[in-house]
Amino acid sequence: MSSLSGIGGRLYRGETSIDFIGKRRRWYALSGIVIIISAIVLGTQGLHLGIEFKGGSEFSVTKVGATVEDGRAAIAKAGVTGETVVQKVGNDRLRIQTGALDSFATVKQSLADTFGVNVDDIDTQIIGPSWGKEITKKALYGLIGFILVVMLFLTMAFEPKMALAAIIATMHDVFITVGIYALVGFDVTPATVIGFLTILGYSLYDTVVVFDKVRENTKSITSTGKITYSAAANLAVNQTLVRSFNTSLIALLPVASILFVGAGLLGAGTLKDLSLALFVGLATGTYSSIFIATPILAQLREREPAMRALAKRVAQHAPGSVTIEAKGSVDAGSSEKSGWARGPRNQPKRKRR
Repeated sequence: MSSLSGIGGRLYRGETSIDFIGKRRRWYALSGIVIIISAIVLGTQGLHLGIEFKGGSEFSVTKVGATVEDGRAAIAKAGVTGETVVQKVGNDRLRIQTGALDSFATVKQSLADTFGVNVDDIDTQIIGPSWGKEITKKALYGLIGFILVVMLFLTMAFEPKMALAAIIATMHDVFITVGIYALVGFDVTPATVIGFLTILGYSLYDTVVVFDKVRENTKSITSTGKITYSAAANLAVNQTLVRSFNTSLIALLPVASILFVGAGLLGAGTLKDLSLALFVGLATGTYSSIFIATPILAQLREREPAMRALAKRVAQHAPGSVTIEAKGSVDAGSSEKSGWARGPRNQPKRKRR
């Protein structure tokens, strides 16, 4: 515990440093593996679309002691074929979703006979496939509009390469979240779409905080010539690391309560669609802002001629030490704090009179 005491201050001052930028290939490889797995799952298993997107019928039965097995038996007794989803909502309610039906009177009668309830007490909802297509179209429009607006804002507030790195990290978060969602097999509902759009905003929020510190550290980096862009960016990540961790932890705790306690223990099945998307998205968004967005930004900027020239100047002053572990902050004026190595100075000899 003593080693963790004051870790935030040491990271901010540069006394302790984690090489996020220099080891970016490791983070890229890890994300690449997860993305490949997500792509395989999506290609083979696909997403389980709810009736809101593909159309169908939904029946709700309220009965104390009702079980999922009884619901499936009632649907089979009614002669319904195709994919059927039976979920328990709370302790005394069943939700049965089926494909499009020509007539749902038989299903309602079978459910009433099985659970001993009145036919009129069974709630029925019929959703046509055209309505589902319209919802899907609006969700895609919302996603495309979100990306365009965010890119425009980040370009105006920061710079185009920061906007590009942020969008790449955001797409990384969404793709991984969708892949995990397909792997778990939860139905995609309007609540899921809301969760996806929410994690887009949170992922960008965390990334913008890091990028703002990067901009502060690299404001006059080419004129001072004391540290490379990658080193300054890595210092920014270390300076915001504790803040990102604390913010993400506080955000994940209530979402985890909804997912594991509300949906898992209490059986509130309507909450799991939203909570799973939020939980995975929040965790992935925090990871990408540190391990993906900033390394991509540093890699893009280091290709610029000015940054290449800066790296050469730093290398001339400190041979073999142009690494992320450059000591001290960017604004430090002394050569010791900026990681420069001073050699002996040759003074001119005085002439004897």
